[in-house]
Amino acid sequence: MIDANTEPSLQIQALCCVRGDRVLFRDLSFAVQGGELLHLKGHNGSGKTTLLRALAGLLLPESGEVRWAGQNIRSLREEYSRHLLYLGHLNGIKGDLTAVENLRISSVLDGLQLSEKRAWEVLGEIGLKGHEDLPSKHLSQGQKRRVALARLLVNRARVWILDEPFTALDVDAVQLLQEVIRQHVANGGVAIITTHQEVAMIGEHTRTISLGRADV
Repeated sequence: MIDANTEPSLQIQALCCVRGDRVLFRDLSFAVQGGELLHLKGHNGSGKTTLLRALAGLLLPESGEVRWAGQNIRSLREEYSRHLLYLGHLNGIKGDLTAVENLRISSVLDGLQLSEKRAWEVLGEIGLKGHEDLPSKHLSQGQKRRVALARLLVNRARVWILDEPFTALDVDAVQLLQEVIRQHVANGGVAIITTHQEVAMIGEHTRTISLGRADV
């Protein structure tokens, strides 16, 4: 059992991941503490998404461990998932449901009860005002991404793992998302992201790891 007041910390120990017959990375070790953002960089095929999925417990590494507050996430299972928000390449929203419905359902899956009124407010904050009650299949790619990212405004998870979160967003949405991530880190949370876009990171609280290089 993890104490709710425990300082959030992810420890990666001698991690090795393989795709097919190719080793993506091996002996990868690092730690991310509360109040830090880790910017994961690397060329296409270097294993960024694979690493994020391993950190989220969605993929079993070839060897090594991912630990949360000193315990292997494989033994923590659901307890770790309660502290985690993972957003991958896909938005994970249902096209036949409205933005409001998608946000409320995702909140339930995250263990939260979000009122319809609050869902409308959050979607307005993230730039979807006037589109909250449209079936999501009628939204643009950028708008669909905003629906998915709206989870960040209501979720209380201490660890955010975000794979290319800025994809398909316009300048205003990028700036908003930067501020949301900045606030999460300032409040003591952990954020691990990949992005191909040139966006301003958080500065002194940002660390970078580059896969596919000797300095990893």
